[in-house]
Order: sequence, then C-alpha cells, then structure tokens
Amino acid sequence: MFDDDQLLPLSAVQHHLYCPRQAALIHLEQVWAENRFTAEGNLLHEKAHMGEDDYPPGMHVTRTMPVVSRTLGITGQCDIVEFHADGLVVPVEYKRGKPKSHRADEVQLCAQATCLEEMLQVNIPQGYIFYGQRKRRTSVTFDEALRSLTADTCKAIHSMFASQRTPLAFYEARKCDQCSLIHHCQPHALRLKRGAAAWFTTALAAQNPSD
Repeated sequence: MFDDDQLLPLSAVQHHLYCPRQAALIHLEQVWAENRFTAEGNLLHEKAHMGEDDYPPGMHVTRTMPVVSRTLGITGQCDIVEFHADGLVVPVEYKRGKPKSHRADEVQLCAQATCLEEMLQVNIPQGYIFYGQRKRRTSVTFDEALRSLTADTCKAIHSMFASQRTPLAFYEARKCDQCSLIHHCQPHALRLKRGAAAWFTTALAAQNPSD
C-alpha cells in the first residue's frame, strides 16, 4: 500500500506504456509541448467535461472525478464515470484518434477502474473509450491479462521515479512522428550518435585486432 506522498500521476500509466522516455520527460523532467494532436485531444476532453453528451433518465454521470488507488500507487481523474440504476459503475475515457495497435489507452482506463473499485468497493468488468475520429465508443474488458499489464506498468513507473533516470531514445516512426516532444527527445540525433559510436568501435577493433 502506498502513502499519499508516494502516489504518482495516473496519466503516467498511459505515457509509460506508450513510451517510457516520454513518461520520464513529462513526469521527471517536467518537459511539455503542444502539437495538433494534443490540441485536438484537449478539445475532446473539454467536450467530455462540459457535458454535451445525452444520457438516459435514471443514470447518474460524474465528470472529472478524482480517483486514487493505494494498491497501484496512482492518483488522477476520470473523464466520465457512469453510475447505472442497477449498481453498475462504468468509466469512460475520451481520446482524439482511433483504437491503437498498442494497449496504452486500455491500460489507462483499467487503472481508472482499479481506482474506482478500491474507492467504491465494487467490481467493474468493463469500461469504454470514446475515440473522436470514429465518434463512437470502444468497449474494453478488464480481464486478468489487462489488469496484470496495468499493475506491471505501475510498478515500472514507480521504479523509474525511484531511479530518477530518463531512458534513452529509440526512434519508432509510428510513435515518434506524432509525439509533441519529438524535438525535445531528439530520437533521430540519439540514434545517429549511437550509430556513430558503434561505427567507431568497429573501426577501432579492425585496426587493432586481438591476438
């Protein structure tokens, strides 16, 4: 169980699974920058927080709900939490794009569900991610595999904070080219440096072969 001063931002869960270096730049080094994708995401979150969605009578909806999990050691907020008449509790997260090939969005939602389960003493089997590009919800089932990945990601975040070390950059076009921190991270430059270092080491070894 984590104390108040050990709690880490829930948003770091999504950042770390997407890219550990991005998470460290944001949460350790306090680096942030906006681009078109982050701006579109902010507008979508504003829509969720302002209450422009229609819900059926009898359903209670809470927006920007503060949550905490002392088991995972995280704290943050949920975009929307639906409280159904039958007692079902459903977290809903808003994202600007579309479903991803990785599970960063799903892990963020699962972390929110874990917080709600601890706070409300309920079981939450699934939640939803509303993707702005598709303009509809995607169902996320909180099975054992996703819960395990969420717990492991939180452990990795706590280890990163404890070490206070920012991971090295590794360029991946599908992730890096959309990241607002690409100019701060400089994955191309670091890759070139590593490539030059490897070339120099190989050339030096060729000039001085071991007996």
